[in-house]
Amino acid sequence: AQLQESGPGLVKPSQTLSLTCTVSGGSITTSRYYWSWIRQPPGKGAEWMGAIAYSGSTYYSPSLKSRTSISRDTAKNTFTLQLNSVTPEDTAVYYCAGRLGYSDSVARDEHDYWGQGTQVTVSS
Repeated sequence: AQLQESGPGLVKPSQTLSLTCTVSGGSITTSRYYWSWIRQPPGKGAEWMGAIAYSGSTYYSPSLKSRTSISRDTAKNTFTLQLNSVTPEDTAVYYCAGRLGYSDSVARDEHDYWGQGTQVTVSS
């Protein structure tokens, strides 16, 4: 499968960041596959944000759970990240990834598929 992130590259503080991952060459409803959002702020380590399962169940990082929502559109074969009340600390490269079985790892070799990443800057 191939993954591609899309969404605005600039978001104002206090607004909602919304990114979509389009999956081609595979279905997001394929049994036992989990689709994650991972981000990497400049100069910092990567952070797993959450995932949506083939079943539609969602899982979130405890530190981001209050601000994060992941949903999907099975007809379009996409899944979407929404992060509310953003601050400049949410500036990062955002990646979508997919793998067989659940994992909250950020390691490259722990996910079968990765998008190329998209830069999101939070600034007024």
